[in-house]
Amino acid sequence: MSETTHDFSDHGFDVGAPDAPPDPVVREEKAHLDFAPPEEHDEDEFKPRSGKDDPKKWFVVHTYSGYENKVKANLERRIHSMGMQDKIFRVLVPMEDEVEFKDGKRKVTPKKVFPGYVLVEMIMDDQSWYVVRNTQGVTGFVGSPGPGEKPLPLQEKEVKTILKQMGIETPKLKIDFKKGDRIKVTSGPFFDFTGVVDEITPEKEKLRALISIFGRETPVELEFFQVEKV
Repeated sequence: MSETTHDFSDHGFDVGAPDAPPDPVVREEKAHLDFAPPEEHDEDEFKPRSGKDDPKKWFVVHTYSGYENKVKANLERRIHSMGMQDKIFRVLVPMEDEVEFKDGKRKVTPKKVFPGYVLVEMIMDDQSWYVVRNTQGVTGFVGSPGPGEKPLPLQEKEVKTILKQMGIETPKLKIDFKKGDRIKVTSGPFFDFTGVVDEITPEKEKLRALISIFGRETPVELEFFQVEKV
């Protein structure tokens, strides 16, 4: 089977949850993935195990939004009970850490990268296909060429991008500040001073603010957690 780059532009990853609870109903999804190639890295733990000559490939399964972890648990139980460990290997709910600064504290929150989707590493044949698509909460595979046809796998670069988002990249920052915002210093030597944001440096988790000291506007570098908006 030749590998085809998928494009989700018509389908989208932001899938809302329907009112009905998940059930074993199966429907085939026609959709594609479109990821930019990731930067190179050496972390073996996160490298995809499948290759050009390896029958193991990664596939995308569509689920009811909000039931991703339940589907993962259901599928892992079925893999064990049906003795499919030699055909279905890893089941992942793509997650990434989002960092935000609130009330002077640095907070890291896990966030689903693609709500409504689960990744499955498997050897695709009639038996493994049946086991996955008939797991409770699974509504179908993404990337099927047509009704009743087996889906196309993700390309290697797409898998690397997703795995990179799950653990190798620096956590994504959620920044509530922008240039021109008025801020108040909540800790440090400039405690209780107010000023205006002049520059933001996300990679260092710092900003520069213009603070009035002895009647003169002075640039001061501060950590994100040391300030709050006023």
